[in-house]
Amino acid sequence: MLRQRLLPLAVSSAARVLKPRIPSPHRYLTLSSSIASTRPPTHYPLHTRTMSTQSRDVSSQSDISKQTAAAEFKRQPSSFRESISRAPGAPFAPAKGRYHLYVSYACPWATRTLIVRALKKLEPYIGLTVVSPRMGENGWPFAKSDAFPGAGDDPHEGASHVKDLYLTANPKYEGRFTVPVLWDIQNRTIVNNESSEIIRMLNTEFDDLLRADGQNEAADLDLYPENLRTDIDELNGWVYDSVNNGVYKSGFARSQEAYLANVKPLFESLDKLEKILKDRDYLFGPGRGVLTEADVRLWVTIIRFDPVYVGHFKCNLRTIRDGYPEINRWTKQLYWNNSSFKGATNFDHIKTHYYWSHPHINPTRVVPFGPEPHIQPL
Repeated sequence: MLRQRLLPLAVSSAARVLKPRIPSPHRYLTLSSSIASTRPPTHYPLHTRTMSTQSRDVSSQSDISKQTAAAEFKRQPSSFRESISRAPGAPFAPAKGRYHLYVSYACPWATRTLIVRALKKLEPYIGLTVVSPRMGENGWPFAKSDAFPGAGDDPHEGASHVKDLYLTANPKYEGRFTVPVLWDIQNRTIVNNESSEIIRMLNTEFDDLLRADGQNEAADLDLYPENLRTDIDELNGWVYDSVNNGVYKSGFARSQEAYLANVKPLFESLDKLEKILKDRDYLFGPGRGVLTEADVRLWVTIIRFDPVYVGHFKCNLRTIRDGYPEINRWTKQLYWNNSSFKGATNFDHIKTHYYWSHPHINPTRVVPFGPEPHIQPL
């Protein structure tokens, strides 16, 4: 997947390619064609709205409810696919204080955006609110509805749940109320809720503002360097399918056949990654490598593997700490040596979300104590 000069970016934690609406040299096509498919654009007009108080059954928000006829989990595509762009006349121009990220520490997709926001030193430019990890019948709650330690209130719309933001952006919205949400404060709408697209925006679209403020090192950091794009996109494709999403397809399988069809490829991919990371600090680049978005996208799954996926999702052929020494070393180095990774990680939120929010898998909602420690020292 090459960065295209005239195509918008469109990759997905749910990996879909989107037809462009706003041509820009700063928006890119992502994800390999092997897992990408075209889908029509979704556009919602910008106008003043009031916070919706409409009551709606959102009990189907859990990922576990998304099954195929073969009892396999199928991730639903993201719905809001606009972009922040430096292109002249773009409706969502980069600006300090205009945008806000709504995230969950528990969600691996949202954690991607947390890490890149920190790596690019964008905290003064893009605000942040963390939701409670206990996703119930109304979806992700803010602190006013569930004052879990570390959760915050919505400072812009006064929402009680993330769903309120979606219904403010589009009162007729019928999809899932997911995080991350990249919110336009000025127009009171969602710019984008697709993590892989958001991290591409954060990687480039604020660079001019960063340089103007003397943040040249942050502006120079390129997590998607041109000379590595083809390789990064190829790896992103199979890592997404078999690892990032593979743990969910294993854990949410409703039949033995569906489970085995996904857990085996998961560990085959981990075996492959173990070889790639031998004697390397990063997945790509010369020597011991350079940090790229591929590391970010893989790491958010691996950091959750032993605390959650081994037990909760039955991905128990091997643990990372005992079965994959190279992956384990890479994971620990990023956590302990890079504050952007450690700062985006909250094990209480991670474990509570999975074990509390999936009663079909864990009806008691008891959260396991281990592993101890959650991540080993260097």
